Amino acid sequence: MANIIAQTEHRFSDLSAEAVYAAWLDPAAVRVWMQRNLERTGSSARITEIAIDSRVGGRYRFSDIDDEGQESPAWGYYRELVPGRRIVFTWFVEPAEETEDNSTVTLELRPDGAGCVATMTHEMDAQWADYIEPTAKAWKGMLESIEETQGKERK
Repeated sequence: MANIIAQTEHRFSDLSAEAVYAAWLDPAAVRVWMQRNLERTGSSARITEIAIDSRVGGRYRFSDIDDEGQESPAWGYYRELVPGRRIVFTWFVEPAEETEDNSTVTLELRPDGAGCVATMTHEMDAQWADYIEPTAKAWKGMLESIEETQGKERK
């Protein structure tokens, strides 16, 4: 079965490609924008773990917990890191997905005036075809949350 792709794009008006790249790999920044993203979606969950080993082959793990105590982890490995330009990483939320190893996210950054354009592409198993739009929307929300939180920190 062929893989499918969810894709979204976001223009950062005043955050450089280098700043957006750094926001994906700095644990403190990730904690802030991920919490903001949860709030944007109406969730009362809170971030409980951000662990990042930002090197090719390095592992990351993000986790939050809701009011009922339900943990929602996501983890993966960095496959490619090109400062200010590109991050490729796997994305898993279930152990079986890690075993299958067919969920890959690519963040492409290109300068655009005082800011940049970010394109997120998530390639995943075709069994998740019904989730293309929600997945693209989720990545878009993360990019918007980066702009909301990192843009404020710069001002």
